[in-house]
Amino acid sequence: MKSTKVRKLSAAGWRVGTAREFLGLSEDEARLVSIRLALIDAIRKARARSGLSQVALAERMSSSQSRVAKIEAGDPSVSLDLIIRALIASGASDLEIGAALGTKIRTAKAR
Repeated sequence: MKSTKVRKLSAAGWRVGTAREFLGLSEDEARLVSIRLALIDAIRKARARSGLSQVALAERMSSSQSRVAKIEAGDPSVSLDLIIRALIASGASDLEIGAALGTKIRTAKAR
């Protein structure tokens, strides 16, 4: 969140915190959420870079467009296995997958 927005909210009496604090997540749970979000973001980027629609990605995965939409929306019913499968089917390289993971893991450890 932008620092100007944080200042405005704080001045108005709002308490500004993290999603981890709000949801009462443990450090491990927060890291898992962060990793899932990084992978989902990487799927969207790889799909766009490859010029794939959700339908085309679903066909590559032998799945449905609605399942791809759930993946990209971060639906909790979607397994990490399916997220990785979508990332691979979207054309992401092993290096890109590692980079998506590495960035979020380093960020989470720094906190």
